[in-house]
Amino acid sequence: MGKPKVNPMRDLISGAIMAATSVPQLIAYAETAGYPGYHGLASAGLPLLAWGVVTGSPFMNAGVTSITALMAKSDLDGESFVNEYGEERYIELVAAYSLWVGIASAVLAVVGFGKLAQGVPNPVKRGFKYGCSVGVLVSALPNGLFARGGKQLKGLVASSSSWGFVVKELKARAPAATGAVNVAGFLFSLTHPSEWSLTPTLLFLIGTWFVMDGKKFLPKSLPPGTEVILVTAIATVYSVVFDYDGAVVGEIPDLDPDAGLKIFGLTLPVKLLDFQKILDAPLAERFGGYPFLFVSATLFAAVNFLSIMGIASGFESENGIEWSAPRELMSQGVSCGVAALVGSAPVSGSMSRSLVSRMTGTTSQLACMLTALIWIFMLPYMSVMTPTPKAALSSVIMSAVVKSVLVPKDLMKLQDLDFVSGWTTGIITAITSPTIGFGFGLLFHGLLKIASSPKKEKSE
Repeated sequence: MGKPKVNPMRDLISGAIMAATSVPQLIAYAETAGYPGYHGLASAGLPLLAWGVVTGSPFMNAGVTSITALMAKSDLDGESFVNEYGEERYIELVAAYSLWVGIASAVLAVVGFGKLAQGVPNPVKRGFKYGCSVGVLVSALPNGLFARGGKQLKGLVASSSSWGFVVKELKARAPAATGAVNVAGFLFSLTHPSEWSLTPTLLFLIGTWFVMDGKKFLPKSLPPGTEVILVTAIATVYSVVFDYDGAVVGEIPDLDPDAGLKIFGLTLPVKLLDFQKILDAPLAERFGGYPFLFVSATLFAAVNFLSIMGIASGFESENGIEWSAPRELMSQGVSCGVAALVGSAPVSGSMSRSLVSRMTGTTSQLACMLTALIWIFMLPYMSVMTPTPKAALSSVIMSAVVKSVLVPKDLMKLQDLDFVSGWTTGIITAITSPTIGFGFGLLFHGLLKIASSPKKEKSE
């Protein structure tokens, strides 16, 4: 085993399949991050292109994931910022955060964090992953059940005397518990089915079922991810034919014909942000100062790398492909830095896209670079997704996390103090934010081990 022999034709086919099957995810995760779905399309190509240039893994695919989207929105309190300043300034804020995460990743690569990351306790990693999955599920539900998505849910919760009081008290007494507010909205949704909008709910439930089980009814010759394309396409056609009045992706703005990035005489249709506006974004103020911003960005970079480490380690054990922790950390740093230039949330390794990349016959990094170029050059034609219902996109997200939330097998395998550590990390991550949950989990696990060590010595 080891790295496969480079075959450009196989990489071209694999890159094209990845480009087609990943589009719904790009839009859905943009919504999770807190900015418009179309911006997920517009900002995905360049960071992946940079990743392909720097990474040493032939299979690994990168981009905004459900976890990085959730972490960015939680750390920046994206919803309140958008309400106060608007989406354009929020994109600049996200870009500034990506820049900091990119710098922190590069610093961690230089100081040798890659080896240290392998020592993160397993219960903390499992709990963190579970808490993030809960957060992703909670954020996906409003667009699946309500015609106007999260705005409608917020209005319903506020109009309820009991639920409105709970949310108001949470915001006033525990401002860091942003996850708890979202969980409260989630519980309200489940306990008030009479408020659900019929058509979005049907699109959401049927879409979730088909993405999860549709492979059973499709020819095996079709590539992985076909079920995602079918759900998105059918929902889009339904939206056009029956004049769907629920939340949709919306109009995708045209790129300025004079704009673009020129590389080796080739003009890439990519809109770059004004770098000065990125630097002027009120990022430090959102965290209470530069020291807290530095800690948060470093934690974000460290947590990000855990995903990359897990993917790379899996390919090493299964395919014999060796990997370099410093190089992949630097890949993360470079791609996050490029993400800042286009206003994207921080990027990380994507397990699902990486596995699809391997299954479709990828032989080198050329495949993900081709995927990136297809996204970039096809953007002017993506207006076809303007009427796509957000309920269908939410079903794509829900299908990725619902099983692990309802049946947390990894957490249930833990025993004794590891069980306590894992579940505590998961709960704190779900009700606060991923960054706080991860930091708390490390501290709590360490304290549990210290507290239990004397008992072990005495029993011996």
